[in-house]
Amino acid sequence: MSKPEVPVLALDGPSGAGKGTVAGLLSKRLNWHLLDSGAIYRVLALIAERAAIAMGDVASLIDITRSMAVTLPVDAQGRSRVLLDGVDVTASIRSEACGERASEVAALPTVRRALLRCQREFHKPPGLVADGRDMGTVVFPDAIVKIYLTASAQERAYRRYKQLMEQGISGNLTALLQDINARDGRDRTRAVSPLIPATDAIIVDTTGKSVEAVVDLVLSQMPRHVIFSH
Repeated sequence: MSKPEVPVLALDGPSGAGKGTVAGLLSKRLNWHLLDSGAIYRVLALIAERAAIAMGDVASLIDITRSMAVTLPVDAQGRSRVLLDGVDVTASIRSEACGERASEVAALPTVRRALLRCQREFHKPPGLVADGRDMGTVVFPDAIVKIYLTASAQERAYRRYKQLMEQGISGNLTALLQDINARDGRDRTRAVSPLIPATDAIIVDTTGKSVEAVVDLVLSQMPRHVIFSH
């Protein structure tokens, strides 16, 4: 459970809704720590791949969670990097293949439970912006503000397509849309921590909205005494 004296802003939602970008900028604006829970799952998937561990080998995956050391520094522009044992693995975990493996890992109930400790270690003063799929429902159920970011599947596929093009990676929009729909289906129907908004979450549809507009909207939901007292 969360530490009540250390506030948490929980950002949940499907892949491509803009959580990562928004969370990074909020982290800088608030001067709070950042948790990109998706990166934690991707790092686990990356370690497993490098060690030739099958995504269904639950015992080995849980064993990895006991020693993986992940840090998530954020630069002045709100862009986060992912360090594994001090080594930058940001590019390695952002591949589509790694994302697919991470989605498979995330569907394993016992592995999800094992990763709770890793995620909650990011909860430190003065506050935490937590980005994921079950931040407000499972990991930090007493978060002071819970936001559920969403967008149409078409919009999310196009955003991913643009990201790949900017990185010089070819992408197929139709295939990306199929992948997003498949991932949404897995996330929403898994037995443990399905992708659903918390009952007290504020739903924000980011379709057609600028990142700055979304950041401002989220900040407008934050209690002023929390922002200015930490």
